[in-house]
Amino acid sequence: MAKLSFSAQVAAFAERVPGAIEAVFKESVQEVVEEMQKPVGQGGRMRVDTGFLRASLMASTAAMPRINPGAQPADGGSYVADFGQIEAVIAGADVHDTLYFGYTAAYAGHREFGSNGQPPDAFVRSAAQQWQGIVERRAADLKRRLGP
Repeated sequence: MAKLSFSAQVAAFAERVPGAIEAVFKESVQEVVEEMQKPVGQGGRMRVDTGFLRASLMASTAAMPRINPGAQPADGGSYVADFGQIEAVIAGADVHDTLYFGYTAAYAGHREFGSNGQPPDAFVRSAAQQWQGIVERRAADLKRRLGP
């Protein structure tokens, strides 16, 4: 009997366990978002000063949230991200939905791609590039929790 690749084993497991595909999908999306939001001080790529950029993250199943050219932190302001809206969109999503995550802070693009002599932080792109590995880890974790 031929051995199945890891991906094929996970796929076979997911087909046998109701809800496994949806669970892996939602847990993987959540982990990508957490990676996007992870501050440099915690091993991530997002520089955090006031927290305004992190707090500007929005999610949608309809369209990419748009940058608001006037969205800037107030002088001396401090902001805490509220992930309730993000979690609600993920929880309500179907595996066939396209999920959009975007920052509305005016300077989000400058931080992601670099500007004015500052190098790119690439917090969104680097998190997205980890998708395949995250999905494989989430699937393996679910398989471990639920058994063969």
